[in-house]
Amino acid sequence: MTEGSLSKKLESVQEKRDLGIIVSSNLKSFQQCVKAAATARRVIAMIRNFKRLGVNDFNLIYKTYTRPHLVYCIQTWSPYLAKDLEVLERVQKVATDLVPQLRKYSYVDRLKVFGLTPLTERREVDMIEVYKILYGKEHTDSGQFFTLADNHYCLRAHEMKLTKERSRLDIRKHSFSQRIIHSWNSLPDSVVNTNF
Repeated sequence: MTEGSLSKKLESVQEKRDLGIIVSSNLKSFQQCVKAAATARRVIAMIRNFKRLGVNDFNLIYKTYTRPHLVYCIQTWSPYLAKDLEVLERVQKVATDLVPQLRKYSYVDRLKVFGLTPLTERREVDMIEVYKILYGKEHTDSGQFFTLADNHYCLRAHEMKLTKERSRLDIRKHSFSQRIIHSWNSLPDSVVNTNF
């Protein structure tokens, strides 16, 4: 058997689905946002069948059956374009309108009543994941994602401060290992050194 007979030309595809995440050839998350929103809307359609839905009932159902579709593996595909963010936020807006006695309130007021935040502000999930990676609670090498900064010259920084690399492309700038740097570095010592 010759060496040439073992080679195989790789097929070029526009998008590929892996572990439920749609990865497109341009690395943008639009298709994933559309898919997540469509799945969550199907769940909302079933929730509409409940005749009497109170705040506690809604919170339980929404957080258990709807929101997980909107935030599944969001560290990987986190959208940063306004149109993609709006696709997801619109779903939560529609969902919060399911409780009849709160329909007269604005979206922001409904979120307060439910104790929810806009999906664009749910960055605590990112911070938890960074903590787990840095402290070895995930089975992965933290060096693949982050570089610890030299804190010798910065007395106000916590000991787990990270270095931010220069990013020429938006796709890199908004990737998980880059977009979280500022938020992580601004955390107080007491939070970074918390033991779970």
